[in-house]
Amino acid sequence: MLIRLGHSPDSDDAFMFYGLANGVVKSDLEFEHVLRDIQTLNEWAREGRLESSAVSVHAFAFVADRYALLRHGGSFGEGYGPMVVAPRELGREELRETVIAVPGELTSAFLQLNLWFDAEIGPGARPRYEVLPFDQIIPAIQEGRYQAGLIIHEGQLTYAEEGLVEVANMGRWWRERTGLPLPLGVNVVRKDLGPEVCAEVSRCMRESIDAGLAERAKALDYALQFARGMDRQTSDTFVGMYVNDRTRDMGEDGVRAIRLLLSEGHRIGLVPPVEVEVVD
Repeated sequence: MLIRLGHSPDSDDAFMFYGLANGVVKSDLEFEHVLRDIQTLNEWAREGRLESSAVSVHAFAFVADRYALLRHGGSFGEGYGPMVVAPRELGREELRETVIAVPGELTSAFLQLNLWFDAEIGPGARPRYEVLPFDQIIPAIQEGRYQAGLIIHEGQLTYAEEGLVEVANMGRWWRERTGLPLPLGVNVVRKDLGPEVCAEVSRCMRESIDAGLAERAKALDYALQFARGMDRQTSDTFVGMYVNDRTRDMGEDGVRAIRLLLSEGHRIGLVPPVEVEVVD
């Protein structure tokens, strides 16, 4: 059976799938790697297009009827995560009036930005925003087209080199508020494949992550082709932030964090009520 496996063309996702992409993990299933940006994968998941995919935790709320959550492959911020950056410091009221470039309405970062506005600026406050591809946000700020942007991926490590300052850090804010890791991305499998195939996809995912962690140098070499110009040391730091023991198994606090984030999203009207079903 062919399993089309969707993930972002990023060094951390590539590191996770090193074992599958390089034949380290053996299975009767055939895996085809489909590389797209996370917003596209979120939209495709709503159509059920791929058998297994990375999706934003935010988007999972809209596809939980069709996809089950895998314990493996999740990305969490441990006191770090998406952030709002700008060329200069912006106060709360100034930020309220600023159009923020965001990487997509279904990204977890966008949900977290709305929760931050609700908590820090005032109940019911919402950001003014426009959607841009995530890799165009920092250049757009530098060109003066936007005064602030919500950044994800490696921009979290490189924004200062680009002459920008941090205005709000979603991961740190969430940790201080809840004591939990910040849920960002998860991997899901389509329920109609049946329990045996879902379990096999789960096994392959776990062993692929194990292979990357066990053969870190080789896996990093593979991941560097997706690093978008980052040097090896920065890529290694970025991979370490989002591929670690929690990626192998999100743990009960990871599941609890996902449920809390989606519950908070429902409270402010951004997501429907959802039951989080996890494949063990």
